[in-house]
Amino acid sequence: MIEAERGASRNTRAAYGADLDDLSRFLARRRVGPRDADAAALRAWLKAMEHLGHSPRTQARRLSSARQFFRFLLSEGLRADDPSTVLDSPRLGRPLPKVLAREEVDRLIAAAATVGGEDGGRLAVLLELLYATGLRVSELVSLPLAAVERDPAFLLVRGKGDKERLVPLSQPARQAVAGWLRLRAATPSAGARSRFLFPSRGALGHLTRQRFAQLLKATAITAGIDPARVSPHVLRHAFASHLLAGGADLRSLQAMLGHADIATTQIYTHIQDDRLRALVSGSHPLARRRGRPPG
Repeated sequence: MIEAERGASRNTRAAYGADLDDLSRFLARRRVGPRDADAAALRAWLKAMEHLGHSPRTQARRLSSARQFFRFLLSEGLRADDPSTVLDSPRLGRPLPKVLAREEVDRLIAAAATVGGEDGGRLAVLLELLYATGLRVSELVSLPLAAVERDPAFLLVRGKGDKERLVPLSQPARQAVAGWLRLRAATPSAGARSRFLFPSRGALGHLTRQRFAQLLKATAITAGIDPARVSPHVLRHAFASHLLAGGADLRSLQAMLGHADIATTQIYTHIQDDRLRALVSGSHPLARRRGRPPG
């Protein structure tokens, strides 16, 4: 259902499967099946996750998967009720996205340029594209060659739920892509005949998310940045945060990021709020004199 009707990605389907497998195993130990489980059994499942040290966010995600599953059973007539409706979701804090400073992003791109050769050319364009567009890493590594063959000013991206969106390309990003296309055409091992922009001999036919994350962490070390702070998703956050700080409006940012709900995009306004508070706390004369933020 989530594949056919909602267009869920492979990663989303795998996540749902893992969550529901966990629920199924828990219910089996209680000699109960999904058609017979009641709210008490689901509460016990949440309590067991808490006891095992799972974070509130993990608990909330698994409960969300269970809710959708029980709604499906109800709609298909396989249950007469939905026991998940009476459950409260675990309370979540407001974790702010990790973001790199602009100077740190510049250092990453400069470090990639020092690698040289085919690997360096590919890494440089990956970083330029990611920071210039804010693509999800799965969208980036699976970009088709056709998307950039004619030096477009916009990328047509197919994202979550098979939805398409247009993302503008900056001039530096276009130059990086052009350089990679020349290198790719001149290097047989780069997969000149592949339909993907970043080809690979692996089963998927393109660079994997995991391999790109590994390359990015190695580049962080070269750039003198803690690799624990760097990931493809952190660069997506940097794109959004820096764009918002530069005056972009939330609706435009939502469209570029491919967020279905603007509430997801609004988290970046909190980053700006925290930065402003830190600026006042550290720079305002009264704050320095009294040793605390003015209130």
